[in-house]
Amino acid sequence: MVYKFAAICGLAFLPASSAEVDPLAIIRRSLDRDTMNFRRGREYTYQQQVVTRNLGPDGQVKKTESSTYDFVTLGDELYSKLIAKDGKPLTGKEAKDAERKFEETLRKRNQESPAARAKRLERRRKEEEEGRRFLQEIPEAFTFELLGEEVRDGSQVWVIAAEPRPGYRPKAKRADLLKKFRGRIWIDKQEYQWVRVEAETIDTVSFGLVLARLGKGAAITFEQKRVNDEIWLPSRATAQLNARVGLVKSFRISSEVTWSGYRKFQSDSRIVSVEELAEPARK
Repeated sequence: MVYKFAAICGLAFLPASSAEVDPLAIIRRSLDRDTMNFRRGREYTYQQQVVTRNLGPDGQVKKTESSTYDFVTLGDELYSKLIAKDGKPLTGKEAKDAERKFEETLRKRNQESPAARAKRLERRRKEEEEGRRFLQEIPEAFTFELLGEEVRDGSQVWVIAAEPRPGYRPKAKRADLLKKFRGRIWIDKQEYQWVRVEAETIDTVSFGLVLARLGKGAAITFEQKRVNDEIWLPSRATAQLNARVGLVKSFRISSEVTWSGYRKFQSDSRIVSVEELAEPARK
């Protein structure tokens, strides 16, 4: 879902009393708003760029790779197609390979039997439900402190610190991971939307059966922005981490993911840009 990854220079800090506003109530309300984003987000297509930097022991960049994808919803599924590598358009051969993979994925989906489709949709429904349950664990997993208010991108936001709650017992799948993070959350005061999240691991975090692990001190940020005056969608995520795969292979990585070019489907299935949607209002 994800899964749901920092400088704050130049922002005006405005003190606020935690007695005036309940940070836990703010968090709960913001999570309800996030559910609406999830539903409406299916109506949008976008581009995603993933930049990965492999770092040496001294923190210097040893290698940088980037990939850019187009994401579009067709029918009931989200599809992606590679459109650029390392900041450059694909070569003729690379473009043909990307198109072939995309068409092959569509062909397999179109040939899907009713039983296979029902099974796939049920699996996706369960995964989405697990993701929602994971997020709903957040109010129980942390203690929250209202640190104050800031002006961010012209809007007033609350700044809330989150620390693991002693004695927390996770109920949702994978929610035990929450016990190994602390962080801060910036929430828009008017719309109760998460503007920015900064998280840090306070213990080793393990994933899956391949013994992939994030070391203590890994830093993650995640940002959202308002799109088309109706929805908040991801704009940027970063991660600075020391990781280990298996028993011997370890590495340091700096990664950045950006989302851009959000466009909305209309009822006639034509894709339009956010700028096009805004044109009637300007006329």
